[in-house]
Amino acid sequence: MKKLSAFIAGLLFGIGLLLAGMANPAKVLGFLDITGVWDPSLAWVMFGAIGVAWMPFHWAMKQSHSVLGAAMQIPTQRTLDRRLIGGSLLFGIGWGIAGICPGPGLVLLLSGHWQAWVFVLAMLAGMQVFTRLTASRP
Repeated sequence: MKKLSAFIAGLLFGIGLLLAGMANPAKVLGFLDITGVWDPSLAWVMFGAIGVAWMPFHWAMKQSHSVLGAAMQIPTQRTLDRRLIGGSLLFGIGWGIAGICPGPGLVLLLSGHWQAWVFVLAMLAGMQVFTRLTASRP
């Protein structure tokens, strides 16, 4: 049941990314280009996503287990540190250069664009570097 629900959630997420235009790097770059021909349509997608997610997240914060019985894993840290700020900057720079973030990057793998494969391989390499760097930390 857990694998089926994960598959359905991932499928719905991918379809939503496609329908919203989030898997179109040109549309994303148009949204990020606030000094040029700015396309604000993705802001409405983000506001809508926040609105839809607010109630389930509010409910989840009061629960100890998910609907399927798994332990809730909601972040508890509320402070900004160098790792969070540095990771956010790297994410933003990568998003601004490529117009792709991790979810749409995976969706784009089946599109036939070689750039999606380069992006996902670079993302996996970055995850490996992070794992190795944090493994040596106490």
